[in-house]
Amino acid sequence: MKCPDGIHVTAQGQVLVCGRYSRTVLQLDGEGRKKLATLASICDGLNRPQSVFYNRSSASIIVGQQQYVLISFRFGFQYANSLVVKVKENCFTRFSANTLEHVLST
Repeated sequence: MKCPDGIHVTAQGQVLVCGRYSRTVLQLDGEGRKKLATLASICDGLNRPQSVFYNRSSASIIVGQQQYVLISFRFGFQYANSLVVKVKENCFTRFSANTLEHVLST
């Protein structure tokens, strides 16, 4: 992973981390030592991810990227329905997890 940036720990204790320059979001074990999965990559439209949040109720991750773009990925057995949303310039880096959820639902 190149330039680890945003990090989120799920309720189950799994660690999600963004690699800004490797353009990936990885799922790690609770200690952050073992890679469990690559959740998203450049093939899924990632461009320098900087923040990540897991929404348990929708089984999706929300990724904040450079250029003020948010992407939501829903999970089942495979990736499905990625959604790209433009947000106001210079705002997304200040969003809390609750605000990110509100932005994507409006």
